[in-house]
Amino acid sequence: MTHARILLVEDDEAIRTALVTKLEIDGHVVSAVADGIAAQRAIESWAPDLVLLDLMLPGLDGISVLRWLRRRDRKLPVLILSARGREEQKVEGLRAGADDYLAKPFGLDELSARIDALLRRALPGDQLLAAGELEIDLAAERVSRAGAPVELSPLEWRLLAFLVRHRGAAHSRERIQVAVWEDPGASDLRAVDYHVMHLRRKLESNPAAPRHLVTRHGRGYEWVGE
Repeated sequence: MTHARILLVEDDEAIRTALVTKLEIDGHVVSAVADGIAAQRAIESWAPDLVLLDLMLPGLDGISVLRWLRRRDRKLPVLILSARGREEQKVEGLRAGADDYLAKPFGLDELSARIDALLRRALPGDQLLAAGELEIDLAAERVSRAGAPVELSPLEWRLLAFLVRHRGAAHSRERIQVAVWEDPGASDLRAVDYHVMHLRRKLESNPAAPRHLVTRHGRGYEWVGE
């Protein structure tokens, strides 16, 4: 089983509590919110690995949240959990960008199996990647450059792993700090820039013009394979 950061978006308190308990038993780290606006904020700030999304939400419905998400991140896995079980409603969710759909009521073991399947698909080659002269082994937490090991501090490793696992999108300094720092409030946002600079010196052949750890002006930092 792959352990992950899971965002649960569910407005029914009893269902939300039961699902959080199950997900935590399975070893996941869970953040739970009850409405669409809170879901958007959590996606921006908490950087989940997977989203469990109800459709019937107060304020901003699940389909609107999903369409918003897909405009900014095409790869983040989304599993819809909804009492809307008719075929046309499932099709609407899948066309809006969901990766899977589970109609209520559902079994908790089936939910766990669906989550595991999505995480395996979302992180397929994520365990071993090649980018130019770099080779990154996320499972073993090792990096090599032109065949030589690269020594990273624990924080540098977490920063690199986060950007690699969430490649395909730019991430703000705020989002990176929440996802990577053990105590995000202990340092200001310039610490993110500082550690990105050090990573570039260790990984990039030309740190002043990076090919992989790039800056997207106005949006943040992004990992680019090639």
